[in-house]
Amino acid sequence: MQFSQLALFEDETVAGLEPLTLLRPVYELICGQTSVRERALRALGPTTWGAFCRDELTEVYREEFPEAFVNRLDWLATGQTLLVNGAWLCDPNTLLEIAADSVGLIDGQVAYVTADSSELAVLETGDMAEAVARLARLRANRVVAPGRLIRQPWELIEANGEQLTRDFGVLRGAGGADRDRPDVSIVGPRELVFIDPTAEIEPYVVVDARTGPVSIAAGVVIQAFTRIEGPCHIGHGSRLYRANIRGGTTIGPNCRVGGEVEASILQAYVNKYHDGFLGHGYICPWVNLGAQTANSDLKSDYSPVTYPRRTGSVDTGLKKVGCFIGDHTKTGLGSLINTGTQIGVMAMLLPSGGLLPRLIPSFATVRDGAITEMFSMERCFAAAVAAMERRNVEFTSAQRRLLQRIHQRTESDRQTAIERSQRASEARSS
Repeated sequence: MQFSQLALFEDETVAGLEPLTLLRPVYELICGQTSVRERALRALGPTTWGAFCRDELTEVYREEFPEAFVNRLDWLATGQTLLVNGAWLCDPNTLLEIAADSVGLIDGQVAYVTADSSELAVLETGDMAEAVARLARLRANRVVAPGRLIRQPWELIEANGEQLTRDFGVLRGAGGADRDRPDVSIVGPRELVFIDPTAEIEPYVVVDARTGPVSIAAGVVIQAFTRIEGPCHIGHGSRLYRANIRGGTTIGPNCRVGGEVEASILQAYVNKYHDGFLGHGYICPWVNLGAQTANSDLKSDYSPVTYPRRTGSVDTGLKKVGCFIGDHTKTGLGSLINTGTQIGVMAMLLPSGGLLPRLIPSFATVRDGAITEMFSMERCFAAAVAAMERRNVEFTSAQRRLLQRIHQRTESDRQTAIERSQRASEARSS
């Protein structure tokens, strides 16, 4: 069915995706070629769209998407709306098959639900997740939704290869000739390669589609001696420098990438220009990985990887889990990141010659392997301004205020990590 309005919402499990969701709603995370928002807008082409997110994100999100109706319940009364859980990954064609007056569930959780303009009263009390649950209970047409709901950071990596394949199928079905140019060395089925005609690709670049599709967007520049293995997507304006890109990787818009990358997602504006390994990780925008920065994504005994939380470690059940790094974090030359590492926003990692801590809170600095206080906020903001100006992007006052709120909210986590690190250091020296 064609819905005139699309609304995206978060539910109560969004905290499990930190640090990736500290500065953005869950529907802005990348999996496959795009975010949930971009995928839904492309598939449905609604007349208007809206978004429901945490209050602290409202100002920044309205600034980024002025056309959207952000946290506006009154807007829902203006037409028939499809409300989509921002953590739902599915085939884009699935969105076109949703019937009116229906709800799609995955393990009892709402993946989507339709709303009529007369049902505003149902949505007006409580937070949006509660309101959606109430609306879902009114639907007689209850179906099991295809796809999956993402609840943990590593699940984005686990799902990325399959989602890349789904998204490529929609790309090929959009019409127009395939841009698998004859000047590129392609191994495997040429029909599984899409190269935008504006991409600049030097000789001695190999695209291997034997294990999945490869899509290269507009404005991409790829230097000689780069190898790209599918499934993979290279976002618009990104540049690859003698890189080895392994399967299951998404490189978002305007990234700079060299060295080896395996089964990872670089959301946008990530700088990994130099050699070094990145595997099974998710890197948020404006992260700079210094030369020879490398992460481990596999334990030496091949046992399942645990993932650190404030309240204790979680067993992922997976043998390969890398690092998950929040926005504006920077690593120094030769930084070594451990298996299953969480790093918050605006952290500074200085190499110690050994593996860095596995849980590094936002706005913290790691010196000589120990977690310490960050540099001053103004120094952090100045670095953000400098990095963004290099890409002709503004660091806005709204973004500054959001980061200040995140700094306040993560203060206790930071102090706990510093105290724990000091105790560990004292124990080692005694």
